[in-house]
Amino acid sequence: MFKGTATALITPFRKDGKIDEQGLRDLVDFQESMGIDAIVPCGSTGESATLDHAEHVRAIEVVIDQVKKAKIIAGAGSNSTQEAVDLSVKSADMGADYILSISPYYNKPTQEGIYQHFKKVTEACDLPIIVYNVPGRTGSNMEASTTLRLAELPGISGIKEASGDMAQVMRIMAERPKDFAMISGDDALTFPLMALGGEGVISVTSNCAPKQMMEMVNSALAGDFVKAREMHFKMIPLFNAMFLEPNPIPIKAAMDIMGKPSGELRMPLMDMTSENRKLLENTMRQLGII
Repeated sequence: MFKGTATALITPFRKDGKIDEQGLRDLVDFQESMGIDAIVPCGSTGESATLDHAEHVRAIEVVIDQVKKAKIIAGAGSNSTQEAVDLSVKSADMGADYILSISPYYNKPTQEGIYQHFKKVTEACDLPIIVYNVPGRTGSNMEASTTLRLAELPGISGIKEASGDMAQVMRIMAERPKDFAMISGDDALTFPLMALGGEGVISVTSNCAPKQMMEMVNSALAGDFVKAREMHFKMIPLFNAMFLEPNPIPIKAAMDIMGKPSGELRMPLMDMTSENRKLLENTMRQLGII
């Protein structure tokens, strides 16, 4: 069962549109130098929706090759069940530690369809799988009853919850098996989720502020909720700034402000507006990130 802070890594692109592989390696090195617990290549923050199959596999391969200590949670989801299976099997073959698999997006399957989708992935891949519920992106919610049903499957090790529905989160946590992890998929809800007994976060903000995110999460895991709450309130302005525009636009701007590899956004995403970039930069400066 995963516990701790994982960074949903951005994917830097060169001006010619190709993946900046050296930049990707540099980002991995930065995260590891900060002591991050895990790295997640090719999630939503990594612009996986714009990667073709070969690019997706290559980005995961580069990250696995570069990592020295952190766990790898490979983003291997798709709205096509067969593609999710293929990406998961390839990630396992390359040496990933976990699979992060998003609930099928756009085609809006029934709850039974969601269950059968993940069941197929578990049958094909022997890595522990963290399912990902983010209705704001997928167009459908994975209900608590479906999550609890999935939790009984061998191979499903946890959920990244980003529904924002704390009643749903609490039901899953009250009824889940002991070895099923509840992981926050929303930085701003990480503290309340962990106060309820959650195990950590897959974070956007930790791209630029890994030490601060780890301090909050590690304090909560150690039972020091006074310190964790203090960090939570301190970080709220940055959490808000990360969503001034759709993810990953602000976090790629933040990494650029820090002088880290970020590169281009792939269309249809566009650069952050100058007004919002100034707000983001001021927030980062106030928190001592720059």
